Amino acid sequence: MCAHVRAQWSAPGQVKIALACWVVNMDTARYLGGNPPAQEEMCLPPEGTAQWDEDLTSRVIGHLATRMNALATALPTTDEHLTITVPLVLP
Repeated sequence: MCAHVRAQWSAPGQVKIALACWVVNMDTARYLGGNPPAQEEMCLPPEGTAQWDEDLTSRVIGHLATRMNALATALPTTDEHLTITVPLVLP
């Protein structure tokens, strides 16, 4: 599994977390056959050809939302990420 995570300030005391997940086929037979996944197969567009896994992203962001006490449900972005806004807790 691979993931791309972004974090940015959204308001005083709040951070917006954006997440996209995908799975790379690491089939052992491809390695043994001398045809391992190319670098572009492991990256999301525009750099690569990997496909965003919406279901996996939804499950992972759901777990993060619970653990980080998200202020609302996850929302989609225009670049295949799901975002949550969480309170910033400083020690």
